[in-house]
Amino acid sequence: MTQVNLYEAKTHLSELVERAAAGEEIIIAKAGSPMARLVPFAGARPERRPGRAKGRIRIATDFDAPLPDAIARAFGLAEDE
Repeated sequence: MTQVNLYEAKTHLSELVERAAAGEEIIIAKAGSPMARLVPFAGARPERRPGRAKGRIRIATDFDAPLPDAIARAFGLAEDE
């Protein structure tokens, strides 16, 4: 990570952008106080498509059945006898 002052950043913006694109993180400071961070562009995320996991996930038929008493007590979800 490199810190440069605002004047230097304005003067050498092209070079700083190239360095950031290569993976370097550059902090731009004003009067020694960090103001902005120049990082490589990550690109757009792929668009989500519903149903991509169809057929890969199985939910048991008893998924929402009550917990056994011993487990419910261990989690404080049932009253002790």
